[in-house]
Amino acid sequence: MTRPSEPRGNNGGTGETEPDYRFTLANERTFLAWIRTALGLVAGGVAVHQLLPELADYGPRTALATIAIALAMILAAASYPRWRQVQRAMRRGAPLPRSGLLIVLAGGVLVLTVFAAVLVVTG
Repeated sequence: MTRPSEPRGNNGGTGETEPDYRFTLANERTFLAWIRTALGLVAGGVAVHQLLPELADYGPRTALATIAIALAMILAAASYPRWRQVQRAMRRGAPLPRSGLLIVLAGGVLVLTVFAAVLVVTG
């Protein structure tokens, strides 16, 4: 059995090798986690807009829902290219690329949380 750090197989002379399947599957799980997070943000945005009329007036609720859904769109759009970059780096034995998604997600959740807290306190 090969160790996780040893690449396996050759990909037709392209200088790329097949990474250990555990790394490939871990990369796929990370991609799916980004997608689950995006779906959760969509569900949260729809729920705030449709199911919580007592939270705030229509405008602030719509703004909160729009921020959540916009963040979901960004995550969903960026998750596949991120998966592909990591997969390519693993195949080439290169360092993994840095991700701006972490900052976007953390900042977006912070904005959502502060906005929701303001609506709860003032409502």
